[in-house]
Formats: sequence, C-alpha cells, structure tokens
Amino acid sequence: MRSEKTHLVNYIGGLLKDSDYVYFVSYQGLSVADFSDFRSRLAGSNAQCRVLKNRLIKKAAELFDLEALAGVELKDSTALISGSGDPGAIAKIITEFGDKNKAVAPKGGYFEGVALSVNEVNEIASLPSKAVLQAQLLGVLQAPARNLVSLLNAKAASILNVLNAYKEKLEN
Repeated sequence: MRSEKTHLVNYIGGLLKDSDYVYFVSYQGLSVADFSDFRSRLAGSNAQCRVLKNRLIKKAAELFDLEALAGVELKDSTALISGSGDPGAIAKIITEFGDKNKAVAPKGGYFEGVALSVNEVNEIASLPSKAVLQAQLLGVLQAPARNLVSLLNAKAASILNVLNAYKEKLEN
C-alpha cells in the first residue's frame, strides 16, 4: 500500500477508535449545496462529516481490530460522520435531513464497540434527547422521597385538623 493510503487508513482508524459514535450515511444524488447544508448542521452539533472510500474504511477496521464493523455493509457513496457527545442528536439530524432529502439515508453505525444496523440508527434517532432522559430519570429517582414527604405531611395535617376542631369545640 502506498504511503498516502497508509496514512489515510491510519487516520480513518483513529476516527473509528477515538470517536464516541460513528454513523455511515448514503448521500448519492445530493446536490453540493444540500450536502454543505447537511455538513453545517452536523458541525453545529460537534460532528464531522467526511467522504471516504468504502474499502479504506473496511481496511482501517481490519487493521484496528474492529470486527464489529465487518457486518456493516458499505456500498455506493459513503459519508462517515463521527464526533463526541450525544449520539442521539446526530442520529436525529441524519433522519430529519433524510426525510427532506431522500438521497441521505443511514447505512449503519458504530457505537461503544458494537455495529449498528439501519433500524438501530433510526431507533436511536427516535429516542428523546439526553437531557430529557436525564430529567425523566431524576423524576423517577425523586418520586419515592416526594411521596414519603407528602404522606408524612398529610398525616401531620390531619392531626392538626383534629386538634383545631377540638380547640374550636372547646371555645364554643
């Protein structure tokens, strides 16, 4: 392999290993202006979009021992989207942009050592954002304590109501 390709394969392998998530996207038939718009939306969420050759991606996966990527089928034009942070936000951008432009469609992905199918990428996109999920979890964790406080407060209030009623009876 030529030195340029070796360098490129090592670069791709670094992207695959060092990124929190990687998505593979088909973009064949997308205009240059639309592709630039797609890239700028991804950049707004701290993700990078690179157009790479499928066989170089496969070669990088082999060299960096990423067996999970062997199952991802890469044909035709492929854009590799990588970054760090919330993978759900990027999956939403991909699917929303794909709804408007049929040329953009997920091919699969790679997250925490596991290859993702097209359906799994779409499921990730349908999940609420990380902040919403954290808020829901916090609500679930706080519910028992809140219910206990409400229960204790209700018992104390009922005792206070009985004492007030007795006091009013004595005053009359």
